[in-house]
Amino acid sequence: MTTFTPATAADILSAVQWAAAEEAPLEIVGHGSKRAIGRPQQAEHTLDLSKLTGVTLYEPAELVLSARAGTPLAEIEKLLADNGQRFDFEPMDYGPLLGQVPGRGTIGGVLAANLAGPRRLKAGAARDHILGIHAVSGRGEAFKSGGRVVKNVTGYDLSKAMAGSWGTLAVATDVTFKVLPAAETETTLIVRGLLDDNAAAAMSIAMGSSAEVSSAAHLPERMAARVLDGKLGGDPATLLRVEGFGPSVAYRLGQLRQMLGNAGPLEEVAEDASRALWRDVRDVRPFVDGSDKPVWRVSMPPANAHHMVLALRMQAACDAFYDWQGGLVWLSMEGEPEADLLRGLIRQFGGGHATLVRATPAWRASVAVFEPQPAALAALSARLKAEFDPKAILNPGRMVHSPDSASLAAATEGAMP
Repeated sequence: MTTFTPATAADILSAVQWAAAEEAPLEIVGHGSKRAIGRPQQAEHTLDLSKLTGVTLYEPAELVLSARAGTPLAEIEKLLADNGQRFDFEPMDYGPLLGQVPGRGTIGGVLAANLAGPRRLKAGAARDHILGIHAVSGRGEAFKSGGRVVKNVTGYDLSKAMAGSWGTLAVATDVTFKVLPAAETETTLIVRGLLDDNAAAAMSIAMGSSAEVSSAAHLPERMAARVLDGKLGGDPATLLRVEGFGPSVAYRLGQLRQMLGNAGPLEEVAEDASRALWRDVRDVRPFVDGSDKPVWRVSMPPANAHHMVLALRMQAACDAFYDWQGGLVWLSMEGEPEADLLRGLIRQFGGGHATLVRATPAWRASVAVFEPQPAALAALSARLKAEFDPKAILNPGRMVHSPDSASLAAATEGAMP
């Protein structure tokens, strides 16, 4: 087994060309924070991008940043924060959920996994903020797509095709993202004591109002006690985040209080405490328990999600909480993953998709980790894979059992229902 640790894009090109010539499968990793997502790897050799680091361009006035793919996301976010800016799509950190220390994710992994956070409904995901990439395909060919300004993104936008592909199409060497100014302040209004159905109604009212709520989540009974170091207590908590200039935030909070005053007791969490609360929601803190109990990420219509969870609880022991106004459900199963049961209920309650984020290697090898695609979409994905990686040397088998039919997750994992 060989581990390649390239420090330049030329080194990556050379390594992939060797692998293509030898038809030798490669596992593509940054710092390995998401290594346990997907089917167990079927590669003898590893392409480790942890030395391919550094910000190559940052122009705060132009709201653009470029960095080599192995650059730690934490390093980039600190640079942005020092300049009063941020990634508006709020990329999550899978590390703690998967038993690792936080902050190990890379900027290349952000694109490969099409990461997003609680601000998804307002700001989108990584694919909505990528401007350009330099990459090496499985053919051993270097290519670039897009540029450093939005108007450069013409023709086939291959940058977006890479989003959610989990390293199965190409190896990104340099990525360029749009950045935005950080909010001056933020406050989270918390409605206490709501059951899941009432919480769904409250979030719908808030998100549909003129209060410009940037994030809405619901932590059912016991889930609230697992965030903010237990400071919220165990009662259900429905979270509504409002961001912007101070006077505007205060006015919009007043609107929400007027609309939701009869829903239940209201509380406010502001500034650093609010940011910490949403980091905990973003990084699935309620299920960070050091175990390998199966954890699912389910995306489906917000109005139907709590019905699906109730039906699931009638047949399997699980915990759940909701983000994206209820459209993103995080599930922790007490026993086996119950993939067929879960996906059957998702279809019954309006459709969507489920990704098995955490499980033992044995379960990941036996269960479809990513949502199986319909036949027509799977065929399209297979053709795309064949164009970029005809010998199936890049992360073979990570997304589906057969390397020859590896699919593009942007159509499933990264897509909103």
